[in-house]
Amino acid sequence: MSNSNPSSLEKKFKGSIIAVSVIIPIAVAVLFSVKLKDFGIEVEPLSFLPPIYAGINALTAVLLVSAVMAIKNGSRKWHERLMTLAIACSVVFLVMYVAYHMTAESAKFGDLNFDGILDDSEKATIGSIRYLYYFILLTHITLSVIIIPMVLFTYVRALAEQFDKHKKLAKITFPIWLYVAVTGVVVYWMISPYYAH
Repeated sequence: MSNSNPSSLEKKFKGSIIAVSVIIPIAVAVLFSVKLKDFGIEVEPLSFLPPIYAGINALTAVLLVSAVMAIKNGSRKWHERLMTLAIACSVVFLVMYVAYHMTAESAKFGDLNFDGILDDSEKATIGSIRYLYYFILLTHITLSVIIIPMVLFTYVRALAEQFDKHKKLAKITFPIWLYVAVTGVVVYWMISPYYAH
């Protein structure tokens, strides 16, 4: 893309990026707490989705690492395609995540009898691993919100061919995005025994 004033593209999208970065987490938080059955819409819980969207997180991690390898090997086109695919995977993940939580009750880590309540005996059985799970979950959620504008600004800088600024921001964006993708898989792996059967 040829642009006589490359920074103009970033300026053009700045307001949209900020708006999207605020709207997405709020919308997810609201939709997360909404259940379709509360509106009289009876649907089967989409209980098949968690392993699929965990797989999408794993695929995103592979795409991110592959994209970095591609650019280090001088293949800008492959890098661009892989990063675009990683963004698409993140969008698909988000849709599936919200769809699952609108149709199913959230699993509780350590809820051995699947009653939605973590009693003292279950806490004792699961032990201190619970704190590790919550630490990973909290950092995953927090960074997944922070990463949205970082990914979008990094992408727009590449489109505007501001490669020095792109590279500078990408060095921060990449490890955070990779952490979010990998911990998405870890969170699923840790919580999966507590999904109601």
